Amino acid sequence: MNGKLLMNVMPPLVVWAALLAAPAPEGLSPSAWHYFAMFAAVIVGLILEPVPGSIIGLLGVSLAAAFHLVGTPSESVKWALSGFSNSTVWLIFVAYMFGLGYEKTGLGRRIALTLVRFLGKKTLGLGYAVALSDFCLGPFMPSNTARSGGTIYPIVRNIPEIFGSFPGETARKMGAYLMWTGLATCAVTSTLFLTANAPNLLGLELVGKTMKVGVTWREWLLGILPLGMIFFLAVPLITYWLYPPEIKTCKQAESWAIEELSKMGGVTRKEILMMTLAIVALILWIFAGAWIDATMVAIAVLVVMILTGVIAWNDLLGYRQAWNMLIWFGTLVALADGLKIVGFLKWFAGATQGLTQGLPIFWVIVLMVAIYYLVHYMFASLTAHATALLPVFLAAVAAIPDMPLKTIAMLLCYTSGISCLLTPYASGPSAIYYGSGYIERKDFWRLGAVFGALFLMLFLLLEVPYLQWLLS
Repeated sequence: MNGKLLMNVMPPLVVWAALLAAPAPEGLSPSAWHYFAMFAAVIVGLILEPVPGSIIGLLGVSLAAAFHLVGTPSESVKWALSGFSNSTVWLIFVAYMFGLGYEKTGLGRRIALTLVRFLGKKTLGLGYAVALSDFCLGPFMPSNTARSGGTIYPIVRNIPEIFGSFPGETARKMGAYLMWTGLATCAVTSTLFLTANAPNLLGLELVGKTMKVGVTWREWLLGILPLGMIFFLAVPLITYWLYPPEIKTCKQAESWAIEELSKMGGVTRKEILMMTLAIVALILWIFAGAWIDATMVAIAVLVVMILTGVIAWNDLLGYRQAWNMLIWFGTLVALADGLKIVGFLKWFAGATQGLTQGLPIFWVIVLMVAIYYLVHYMFASLTAHATALLPVFLAAVAAIPDMPLKTIAMLLCYTSGISCLLTPYASGPSAIYYGSGYIERKDFWRLGAVFGALFLMLFLLLEVPYLQWLLS
């Protein structure tokens, strides 16, 4: 074992050993504390990655199941495999296959060249083109994983290759910038529109049941519109400053793109098939959500892609990146769910209530929103976060005299979208963009922390007083 590998292996082991040696906090069972110790070690391991992330996830699940930290032997096995039955995990997997279809048919390159033709003189212009694409689709697609993985990402990934930017050494030429812009914009649009993120709708359903408070689509939009538009307009530019592309201008981009499109010739039969299937999937995602799940739409379209020859079965079997992401995210979903099963999340939420005693209402709101937002580091799903913790937080604030219930409920629900970029496993879109290979592990964690802190700071400074004023 070389020195660098040893340095990366030791911190997770030290964290694990230190937490195991510490006594369990009051009100938390020893087994739940032991599970958290293992979970914390896995997170440190994912940050440092002494071995591939998929191996770390499998190791964490295996250890927890082997030591029966989440129940009996049979319950442990069922839990360990539960991540692979999660619909979002499979939607991410199929999203990669959509991207493969765009690549194999040449459709992705054709669309990317068209974007370059009209907006490619500056890389910043391409960043805004990516952002605008997500903005236009956001109000109509409740699954941000489907929106990113099925529509935006497969196109975006073709643009940097045109300029010689590939995962690895040349990623920073352009690809890394465009990928992070795509993810950060998805976080903003998922917050801006009620129907751009499934946990938004789930959150308001929980609010209605817990507090008997209703929020309309219009109220949601007006409540976040000023800050949301600031975020939307600023994301491509801030990314350009903090994570600058090496290629900033390409004066000959328009003529070159026209020439390349000419070389490609007319639209082929397979391109038309891929485009048709993508449009069918988009229409079903937008309008048929009440009758068919987004993941089942994606799987059905994938089957048709194979049967029609858009991609071959061997293409699917050989797409290592997609299978790696399936294992990686499947194990992380199970590990995050384990925190709920062992009772750690319920204990954590209860413990936060004591922090608000004696504080003015404004600071109670700020503290509860900040805690709810930051605790997403423990989750691999926006939906799981809302399901596990939102009812607990709502019940806690509802018991506080003079608490503006609609204000705090909307603030908590708004954080679901902007938290989707905190970690590589924070959401379906984050897993997709991280899995592209363009954004290095250390850069992803750094950017997640910087953008996460920036979003939270502005949210607390501007959104909290604005929403209080709007609803007063």
